Amino acid sequence: MDTSGFVTSLVTSFIIFLVLYILHLVLSRFPGNDVVYYPSKLLKNIPPPAHRGPLTWISEAWSATEEQILHHAGLDATVYMIFLSSALWICLYTAFYCIPVLLPLSGTDDYYEAQAKKNATGLNVTDFDKVAMGNVTNRSPRLWAFALADYWLTIVILYVLWRSYKHVVQLRTQYQSSPKARPEQYAVLVRDIPQPPSGSISEEVDTFFRGIYPTSYESCVVVTDMSKSSKVWNEIETCRRKLAHSEAVYEISKKRPTHRTGKFGLYGPKVDSIDYYKEEMEKLEPMLKDEQRNANSKSQKGAAIVIFNSRVAATSASQAMHSEFANKWTTMAAPEPREVVWGNLPIPLVQRLARQFMVYVVVFLTIVFYMIPIAFISAIIALDNLEKKLTFLKPIVETPAVKAILQAYLPQLALIVFLALLPMLLLKLSTLEGIPAQSHIVRAAAGKYFYFNVFNVFLGVTLAGSLFNSLNAIIDDPKSIVSLLSKSLPLQATFFITFVALKFFVGYGLQLCRIVPLIIFHLKRKYLCKTDEEIRDAWAPGSFNYATCVPADMLILTITVCYSVIAPVVLAFAIVYFGLGWLLMRNQALNVMVPSWESGGRMWPHMHSRILAALFLSQLTMLGYFGVKEFVYVFLMIPPIIATLVFAYICRQLFYPSFSGSSMSAASKEAKEVPPTESVIEEYTPKCMVSSHGTKGTSDPEKHDENI
Repeated sequence: MDTSGFVTSLVTSFIIFLVLYILHLVLSRFPGNDVVYYPSKLLKNIPPPAHRGPLTWISEAWSATEEQILHHAGLDATVYMIFLSSALWICLYTAFYCIPVLLPLSGTDDYYEAQAKKNATGLNVTDFDKVAMGNVTNRSPRLWAFALADYWLTIVILYVLWRSYKHVVQLRTQYQSSPKARPEQYAVLVRDIPQPPSGSISEEVDTFFRGIYPTSYESCVVVTDMSKSSKVWNEIETCRRKLAHSEAVYEISKKRPTHRTGKFGLYGPKVDSIDYYKEEMEKLEPMLKDEQRNANSKSQKGAAIVIFNSRVAATSASQAMHSEFANKWTTMAAPEPREVVWGNLPIPLVQRLARQFMVYVVVFLTIVFYMIPIAFISAIIALDNLEKKLTFLKPIVETPAVKAILQAYLPQLALIVFLALLPMLLLKLSTLEGIPAQSHIVRAAAGKYFYFNVFNVFLGVTLAGSLFNSLNAIIDDPKSIVSLLSKSLPLQATFFITFVALKFFVGYGLQLCRIVPLIIFHLKRKYLCKTDEEIRDAWAPGSFNYATCVPADMLILTITVCYSVIAPVVLAFAIVYFGLGWLLMRNQALNVMVPSWESGGRMWPHMHSRILAALFLSQLTMLGYFGVKEFVYVFLMIPPIIATLVFAYICRQLFYPSFSGSSMSAASKEAKEVPPTESVIEEYTPKCMVSSHGTKGTSDPEKHDENI
């Protein structure tokens, strides 16, 4: 992409962001839209700000304290904010040296110009490439400044990560030792329960744990085969909602609503809707009770939630080994009631390991085979190739305005479309592993997505461009592939700079404006919603989608870290990306998002390790690139790599155990009020197993919305 194409991309993206920003300012002022722009506040009975100026949301997000973020969105969201701020500090500190020192050194050298005169390269060089490391002459003394930059980058990242890790550990300790007791602090998940020779599994669990913990063990909730009762419960729930809808229609129109009983209401006899759904519920209620009795008495599985009367006992039991064999009586801290994946709890250990292996194989194949279409698209949609392959497009493509827009957006949009197809697959695969908690599934999917991004987006796009531009040379001399790839790495910086700009201007603009949720809400409210429950479901915002937003941010940080020394210009755009993202996500945490579950910040160790992985990849890249640049003291690039590996080991030994479970010191802090065993059992009883049909528990975030 040339400079004009990049400028076109940047200006167009900024205009789109400006339009979306203005839309947000206008639309958020209408009281009828408060449920879209301030749902989190409304659920807590906090009125939206009376004065909504152009910078009101920025001022609120900037001045909000960490305690406010914790109160509104929970520890997981707070840890996400810490990740964004850490990424921002990394970019700022790195730019403090790289931009004022490296840009002038690169811009005043003439390597590309000299190569062009010699006609030694066929690579297209842009103005951005001329202020990157690639423009520095081989063996130039200027390379010392880039070597120091590699050391500076390492020091910055290790310092920021050390500071952030200690802070997150402190927050997690405060969360675990809070006087406010939570059900999961008194519960332990037990899996791989041996099948008793006689009697029920619940009796076996009672006997086993009462013998080990005679004074602290209280009761258990044995996992059962709930497939049939869940199916009937869902049918009753559907009938209940449709009955409420029909009664609301009758109240409005004073006419009895009717519908056909066939699939989607397209065929079958026409019936009175109110009478029909009442009759269906009367038929289904006894069936649900029968299925619940059968499940409790005949379909008990080898897993249970064991309940204790103290946090210390539960913490101790969750971390102890209860059998001489690892595949019997395995225990772990119970997930929060809202996030339990009941179908995965009874899966035995051997099957979980087999599932995990199979999922990893599928993910590996997905990563490998996704590289093929991405590499193909990256090569084919290059403008020069479109003109050659599709000659009939040449008159259109050669139009200056069209050419600038295509150069600016075509590769980036193709990449974003490919990435949008993946998250659902990775979440499904992670669920199939047998993971017991929704937050753990999200973390696993985010990890897979990160590896996919690194291999297919970062390396895939880079290698695709290098291989395509240098294909003839590689065929003539296969040994030159390493040298050619190293030389081509800096030439992909312009693509990634444009990718970053497109992500923060358009992506963040859409998140701030919330135009899509707004349109969907008003369409549903006008044409579909008749009851308060339906209206609430239409605007319910949900929580942060960590499975996609964390890997997306991590991709940007990986690109930034890997190109911060090679092409320091990327740092300016990364600062805008993470700075704007930090403000916007704080606004979303304060005003919009409502957490669906809380894992206690367990995403952080994964964020930490992947930032280190990005640094390690950058250091390896620099090691190879200094070799290409014939830097005599290339061996000096090895100590930062060793320092990174040692730092990763120390952090894992020092901090990571705090995230694998609760500390005994935190669990020993006195709680204000120990929850009754009955309330913990109720929280860990699935809705489909509750004796009377209805919404169970008090942990749903929408429970406080009666005044909306």
